[in-house]
Amino acid sequence: MVTTKEKKQSALSWFKDMWIHHPLFSTGMALVVMVILQTVALGFDYGSFGEWFTVWITNWFNILRNNASVGIIALGMSFVIISGGIDLAVGSTLVAIGAAVMMLIDGGPNGLLTRVGITGVPAYLAAILVGFVFSLILGEITGVLITKGKLPPFIATLGTMKICRSVTQHFMQGYTPSVPKGFLQIAGLEIGGHMLMPILYWGLLAYILHIVSKRTAFGRHVFAVGSNERTAMLSGINVAKVKRRVYALMGLLVGFSAILQVSRIGSMDYANAGSGYEMDAIAAVIVGGTSMSGGKGSIAGTVIGMLIIAVMNNLLNLMGVPPFLREACKGIIVIGAVLLQNKEKA
Repeated sequence: MVTTKEKKQSALSWFKDMWIHHPLFSTGMALVVMVILQTVALGFDYGSFGEWFTVWITNWFNILRNNASVGIIALGMSFVIISGGIDLAVGSTLVAIGAAVMMLIDGGPNGLLTRVGITGVPAYLAAILVGFVFSLILGEITGVLITKGKLPPFIATLGTMKICRSVTQHFMQGYTPSVPKGFLQIAGLEIGGHMLMPILYWGLLAYILHIVSKRTAFGRHVFAVGSNERTAMLSGINVAKVKRRVYALMGLLVGFSAILQVSRIGSMDYANAGSGYEMDAIAAVIVGGTSMSGGKGSIAGTVIGMLIIAVMNNLLNLMGVPPFLREACKGIIVIGAVLLQNKEKA
């Protein structure tokens, strides 16, 4: 006969096992705690539940929309870190790609496409196509620097970060493009009175990349390379090719995020736009259970990790914590997540 005490011990053992060996469970529990804290901070009002719920759901739409761009970048960062790499240049490449797109679609006399008589939808499509090609080239360059140039990912992307930001600022100083209203509809189209398109793009890409990571040869190769490069090579996997594709994918997702950013905001601060995106994306991936040493992780974990970072930012904002201290909180969470990973390995 199973006693109450044995049932409690069994439940505790199950919870402990799930917490230690199933990152999605522990990450999901952390998100639940954050949402409860956020709900309390919003001031739950049972007496006027309908009004309170409207504020709560609107707040959630704002959180998801404002974090969609960096959430998309975090999806690509998952592949990069699972393969054993890192990308510090995502914020700067976003600015460079965004600047290129704005120069093309500028509705004023300085717009590159306007000068050759291309306007409206054809101009939007051309700008998007060029933006993706440019982002693919930037990603490929990073991949080649790492695979052919034998540079550590940290050094290669640090250099790319500095080059992209400074060159963009140099050429765009004093230039203020006018983004046509039609282009703003890519992200700004409202559904039910809310700007949901960025959220839908983020969700769709997360689903596609989840399938890619779990059910394609490329996804399996990324995990194999991150687990052990030499073993992957002996198994017949072209390690260099996999790494180049990972950084090319990262570039394409940054390009998508840049186009989304331009369409949502209609402008770009070349000095500060994208600043801190690399930190948020890496934090989301690590908090989501992906191993910093590679070979282990999931897209679902990254999405939950991004939601934790986003809710934490919102919670700190509701509590009136100064902006600089919010960055310290992110740092503490990342360090804590890595310490937990190390403890699990030990």
